[in-house]
Amino acid sequence: MSLARRKVLALAAGALALPAIHRAARAEAPLAERLADYAFRLRVDDLDAATIERAKAHVIDTLGCGIAAFDEPPVRICREVALAAGGGDATVIGTARRASAELAAFANGAAVRYYDLNDSYVGGLSGHPSDDIAACLAVAETERASAAELVTAIVLAYEINCRLIDALDVTARGWDSPVFSLPAVALAAGKLMRLDPARLAQAVSLALNDHIPMGQTRAQALSDWKGLADAEAARNAVFAARLAGAGITGPAPIFEGRKGFFALVSGPATVDVGAFGGKDRPFRIHQCGMKAFPAVVYSQTAIVAAIEVASEVGDLERVGRIEVATTRRGFQQAGSDPEKWAPDTKETADHSLPYLVARAMLDRDIGNDSYAPAKLRDPRILAFMRRIDVKEDPAFARPASNAPPTRVTATLDDGRKITRQVDDMPGFPGKPMTRAEVERKFRANIGKRWPAQRTAEVLQALWDLDRTDDLRGLMAKLAS
Repeated sequence: MSLARRKVLALAAGALALPAIHRAARAEAPLAERLADYAFRLRVDDLDAATIERAKAHVIDTLGCGIAAFDEPPVRICREVALAAGGGDATVIGTARRASAELAAFANGAAVRYYDLNDSYVGGLSGHPSDDIAACLAVAETERASAAELVTAIVLAYEINCRLIDALDVTARGWDSPVFSLPAVALAAGKLMRLDPARLAQAVSLALNDHIPMGQTRAQALSDWKGLADAEAARNAVFAARLAGAGITGPAPIFEGRKGFFALVSGPATVDVGAFGGKDRPFRIHQCGMKAFPAVVYSQTAIVAAIEVASEVGDLERVGRIEVATTRRGFQQAGSDPEKWAPDTKETADHSLPYLVARAMLDRDIGNDSYAPAKLRDPRILAFMRRIDVKEDPAFARPASNAPPTRVTATLDDGRKITRQVDDMPGFPGKPMTRAEVERKFRANIGKRWPAQRTAEVLQALWDLDRTDDLRGLMAKLAS
């Protein structure tokens, strides 16, 4: 064989080996770079039809929650602050006015989350990845992104958010779950801004370094900030992506550094980015559930169990004690603080298992009006909650479904016990909402705000989201 021929074969062999070398190098790269590489490479062609359908369903659910909360005082305040700054190209949902992408992400995110009725993801921790949709819509509109780019960015935000929830326990050291929206939104926004991998990695570093939220947001008596923390994370992340796109660099390695995220926030962790969703690999958006009730995710099955127990008991005056058995996280978030037995704000009440179980048993439902001030002060509720104990059941550490299970046991005045355990319910991943169910919830959220014909037209436009060529026109349809 000639020397020239041997050189050609050697070069060819080297070229064939490059992908394997690249994969090995990426596996050893800092996590921010691996996340950035994944975000950069993800394409709409990697999304199957079921994933695109699921993304659209979550957009519809999310927007319905945001429109429902349009008139609530904290939502109005956030909207007015966003609009007061003037300028911008991103629609503030429910209006015909626009703000910067950062402030629209904040205002719209505040509306989406206010009722705690938007979707949830339950891994080792829980989160609300749909909080990131507001930012994706705002940046997509600002950047004149295509429908394909928008849907891909939404699926990407869900994937990053949920996979980091799976891998990192930030609550053990007292931090709060909106921290996962920082890299998720930074990457989704950066992708919509069409940043290269290097600048996407910088966006992650900039988003994380100065914006780690404290867990006090969800401890003891809860404030307005409970519903705004994720919106603020999105605002910071969009700004970080904008800075990175302009050439600003951030601290690195942000995760593995001597004073980085692993050392100070989560503890050591392994994140297998190679296992993230893609062609022939399922995306985490399919593991996200849609809520039936405007309350913390750990209460969803508790509310159903409480209603069933109350229906069998009949006269609740016969109830001597009630025991609510929940998961470890359910106990920590919604059943361990004394304030949960005397909630004086909506934010505390919708994260209180004693209140939610008591109110569900008395009213046979939980709705947005369950947190009216008069209901929080209702003497019957305050007295009834004193009969309720909440405990962690270790058997729920490995639930059989994606819904946090709950068991409610009422002990009657004659000693008889009535128990209901609910392990799953419609809306959670094992029983995802159908199109009809998504639309039913959307219509319930819209209420009488729009005529039925307009609601139907908006729903059809949203189901066509992946084919729209006029995102701004679509957002305009949501104005009150």
